[in-house]
Amino acid sequence: MRTWILLLLALCASACSGTPEPAPTAPEKARTWSFEGDAEGAPPAGFDLALAGGGAVGKWVVRGGVLVQEDPDDTELRFPMAVAEGEEPADLRLSVRCRMVSGEVDRAAGLVFRWRSDRNYYLTRANALEGNVRLYAVENGVRRTLASFDGAVTAGEWHTLAVEARGDVLRVSFDGKQVLEAKDGTFPGPGRVGVWTKSDSVTQFDDLRVER
Repeated sequence: MRTWILLLLALCASACSGTPEPAPTAPEKARTWSFEGDAEGAPPAGFDLALAGGGAVGKWVVRGGVLVQEDPDDTELRFPMAVAEGEEPADLRLSVRCRMVSGEVDRAAGLVFRWRSDRNYYLTRANALEGNVRLYAVENGVRRTLASFDGAVTAGEWHTLAVEARGDVLRVSFDGKQVLEAKDGTFPGPGRVGVWTKSDSVTQFDDLRVER
């Protein structure tokens, strides 16, 4: 009996001494673009530049660790975008720090999400000249207002613009306060995310973040 007990103890010690299996890697829950590692004066790495409307595509470059659209082309219906590579889920929370520096026609900063092309996407944007925050669906190049908020949107200061999309419910926050909510099913599936400006807006962006 003693021999069997010693044998069982030896087998147990052998099995327990092995290297444990590594735990499975959890899926990535958040992704942030801080632009701090990008080359100074160069376009942002990992982004495609797009344009809706007319005028110049925009000059998107990294300056001092932030992304800026610095082309002041004042074509009125001009919407430059920098869209991150890779598809993101339909349900997400997307946020960015933004600073509207200048612009005579517009001083705007925006986020695009569930983006499929430069003619099909959701957009929320803040405008310092108009003093409002709006939520749009852009379908086949036609922009439709889903919700609008009038309030203090100041130029030359950093703000935080965020949107949460869950199914057909879309909620927009500005500086930590929810200001818009709408239900819309135009784009129910996943798409890309990015930042947006309008006309001659010179706008800075930092810490673009998507959370699932």
